[in-house]
Amino acid sequence: MNSPQMAYFPDSDTVHLTIAGGPESQSVEISPDITAELDENGDLIGVEILNASSYLRDTVLETVQARLLSLGKRSA
Repeated sequence: MNSPQMAYFPDSDTVHLTIAGGPESQSVEISPDITAELDENGDLIGVEILNASSYLRDTVLETVQARLLSLGKRSA
């Protein structure tokens, strides 16, 4: 696979990021809603995010809030 690909499945509110081709041999839970998919060599080939809309919304809000706080400190 040349470049990572992302797919969103609205029925299950899941995002799947494919990083490399090949069959999944095992998976590792990174957090309750994030799973890393590994090939037979233990290399990362994909990431699955459950409850994606909430997770991504919260992550974006935290990033924006942190940047706004950082900008506020510069102007003070």
